[in-house]
Amino acid sequence: MQVQVNTDDHINGSDSLAQWVTDEAKTRLSRFQDHVTRLEVFLSDVDAGKSGAKDKRCRIEARVTGRQPVTVTDEADKMANAFIGATDKLARALDTDLGRAKDRHGRDTIRTAEAE
Repeated sequence: MQVQVNTDDHINGSDSLAQWVTDEAKTRLSRFQDHVTRLEVFLSDVDAGKSGAKDKRCRIEARVTGRQPVTVTDEADKMANAFIGATDKLARALDTDLGRAKDRHGRDTIRTAEAE
């Protein structure tokens, strides 16, 4: 899984930030590594350098093999919290999206198990 980190003009896009984002994303989303080919992470400061509540935004776009991209966004006071919140949302979104794909291909669901 490739991870590409993009920042706006108000976020210091250092190598250490990119490495931290890459490591955290691969760890938190490791169970999807067979389905996700690339993650694009967009980090931005909503208030353009001013301090305020929920002024850091993280948007993550996941490229899923054979499916439409899945995009989530989270905002928080700190960039790390926004990123962690976005990865948690992405995990839930991928569970839902990939779960639907499995159901469509005829694999067992809870309802099928109850009917038997």
